[in-house]
Amino acid sequence: MAFGISTMAKHNGEETVIAHGVRVEGEFNSEGNVVIEGDVQGIIRTAGDLRIGDASKITADVTAANAVIAGEVRGNITIAGKLELLATSKIIGDVAAETISVMAGSQINGRITMDGTAGRKAMKREEPEPEVE
Repeated sequence: MAFGISTMAKHNGEETVIAHGVRVEGEFNSEGNVVIEGDVQGIIRTAGDLRIGDASKITADVTAANAVIAGEVRGNITIAGKLELLATSKIIGDVAAETISVMAGSQINGRITMDGTAGRKAMKREEPEPEVE
């Protein structure tokens, strides 16, 4: 897989891969980089970078430091830094990022916010608040 490698920072060598043919349901949290080639339904949060392959189908709200998307995402996307939407990407949901790169052929159906604050706020909220009695 060659897409997005130049834009994704190494995060201490840690990388989680959800391979093609694998389906994950629920809340997925990671501190390192995440590569998704399979299907995910639920919530995806990573403090690192995210790559979504062209055959992937994601039905989830997504939060990451940076992301390269080539597949389909149905849900809201919040990126603290740079979001790259490749020609095969299809987004159905709202997008918030500091910087967005959209290749010809990419489809987006939702609102786009690029004020830079939403992504940083989402990354800070990643840790759940303790319950108060």
